[in-house]
Amino acid sequence: MYNLNNELKEKISNLNDALEYKYNHYLDLNKNDFRAFIRQYIGSIIPMEKLDKDILSIYEGKGGIVGVDGSNNRVGGAYPHYIEIYQALAKSTVYTDNPIFNSDVYCPLYPENGENPLEDEKIIEDKRNTLLATLEVKAAIEAVSKHKPYAILMDGGLIRYNIYAYDMWMELKTRCEEEGIILIGVIKDIKTSIIGDVMQEQNPDIKDIFYDRELLFGVLDYGEMILIDDEVNRKKKEGYSSVFLRSSLAPSVIGMDIIDTQKEYIEEMARLVFTLTPENSRGVPLWLDIVDKEVKISDDMMRALLERYLDRGVYERFFVSERDKRT
Repeated sequence: MYNLNNELKEKISNLNDALEYKYNHYLDLNKNDFRAFIRQYIGSIIPMEKLDKDILSIYEGKGGIVGVDGSNNRVGGAYPHYIEIYQALAKSTVYTDNPIFNSDVYCPLYPENGENPLEDEKIIEDKRNTLLATLEVKAAIEAVSKHKPYAILMDGGLIRYNIYAYDMWMELKTRCEEEGIILIGVIKDIKTSIIGDVMQEQNPDIKDIFYDRELLFGVLDYGEMILIDDEVNRKKKEGYSSVFLRSSLAPSVIGMDIIDTQKEYIEEMARLVFTLTPENSRGVPLWLDIVDKEVKISDDMMRALLERYLDRGVYERFFVSERDKRT
């Protein structure tokens, strides 16, 4: 049994009360009224049907589906005494024995390209995001060349590639457009506030920020999606169309982006995501879950790599923190 002090228990209880008040105070609409609000201001609520096996067989005949995901892990102590490993994987449903891996290593103790070893945390975080996004897009480009898939499912929203891997992302986007490969992003943890922003526009008394993740919890029925209107979709100006969908029996929703030039396929791709997602799962397509597990860099893997390929003296001098030495 954990030994929690009374102050900590009280603060957590107060947080619970504050969150309940925030949502109960402003969001007292019943489910039907809230769904009506969504239809009026956000987009159409559309029921989906799962694709039958014949359609999936056609996809396989046209190159199958490629899932792309990335992972990173870190060993060491505080900045700059750590090393990070980054890895991306593109895996085809047809060519399962030919996964495409790309990897990289980052260590602040070995700055490259004139980097300042005393950079602030924002610069370091941008560098991490750039490393991972670049590896993922590079893997997807290789998959286009080697596998010629029907569709590519990127793990996460597509707009982050605009930010962190723009030139390479434009290459991937252009190749997919030219070769007729559908390119989508599947967003497991949505962070947008589309509905909350519209609520504030309609009711100036609402001052708090409400995110789509919590607003849509339990609102959609299993197999429903919201086709977001262009007028309220902030990603539209960057060239993307989006949907929210409830792809499993879990009450939460996920998101999906598609490049605007392929918007005609948005409902088809939402149905594909729905079809590939087990109903008793957390809402993620099974193929992306498989890619996620295979690309993951575990703590044991990190230690094994460093202990084998770094001299023991280098490893202990630079990357074994005082916390790691505790018994």
